[in-house]
Amino acid sequence: MEYYETLGLAKAASPEEIKKAYRKLAFKYHPDKNNGNKEYEAKFKEISEAYAVLSDPEKKKQYDTYGSAGFHQRYSKEDIFKNFDLNDILRQFGFGGNFNSTGFRSNMGGSSSPHGYSFFGQPNGAQAGCGGGCHAPAKGQDITYQLSVSLQDVLYGNEKEITLRTNGKTENVSVKIPMGIEEGKKLRLKGKGGAAPPGGIPGDLYLKIQLEPHSVFQREGEDLIYHKKVTFSEACLGAKIEVESLDDKKFMVTLPPGTNGDSRLRIKGQGLPSGPIGERGDLYVKIGVDIPKELSEAQIKAIKSLKKSGL
Repeated sequence: MEYYETLGLAKAASPEEIKKAYRKLAFKYHPDKNNGNKEYEAKFKEISEAYAVLSDPEKKKQYDTYGSAGFHQRYSKEDIFKNFDLNDILRQFGFGGNFNSTGFRSNMGGSSSPHGYSFFGQPNGAQAGCGGGCHAPAKGQDITYQLSVSLQDVLYGNEKEITLRTNGKTENVSVKIPMGIEEGKKLRLKGKGGAAPPGGIPGDLYLKIQLEPHSVFQREGEDLIYHKKVTFSEACLGAKIEVESLDDKKFMVTLPPGTNGDSRLRIKGQGLPSGPIGERGDLYVKIGVDIPKELSEAQIKAIKSLKKSGL
């Protein structure tokens, strides 16, 4: 689902425009106004999901950064409606009381409000159409695995095949690694978790991203750090040094005269992407002065001469 299209908005819409668009559509598609019309019920769910994301600054940022596909890899229905109290929002728009339409039996993925009601007024855990008298199907256990990715995976995105062993069975599953993914983020594979009791639904598998160490580069957010050793004379007099980026591009960087140790030189746009459609960060060359452990007689003599001159 494309949330901006669902609300009839451009991506640059302001928070006030998002709120106004949802309010207008909520009045149009609210189930209590449409006598159980299933198409309107489905539309109301869609616009409420869109508003739950676009009205939340952090969720909106993630959606704008990663797009619909990337966002839904990171957010389940439960995540989307977390801390989103539809009853409270509808009351602000002029609908009174708890939303408990007899013609609209759905709990938007099972998420609950802080007041003990699902988003459509049924008590938490109540199954659609049960009026609170029965329970939702039991769900299998969610499982979390570590998934190691390289800096190249973060730079280009990737598709990996992993082997799952559950309930004595082995299954190969393909997993898409989005560009720019951050360490600690989780990718969700619906229904690939623990087995469910009879009549229930399987749990989900969450793959927690772990970044593999790189021999040359370090990650700092969307930036990359490259450590470069130079000689004492290069640090004093300046030099041209060659630097190779993560995607194998070569750059000649000017080292200014009098460069101190731990100085950083920036190569713009050669870091990591901030999501599938985001811009790349920068590559920073961190300078260190290479102090030799052994010196020739000529070098010792030259350094002593420099010492006498105040260097």
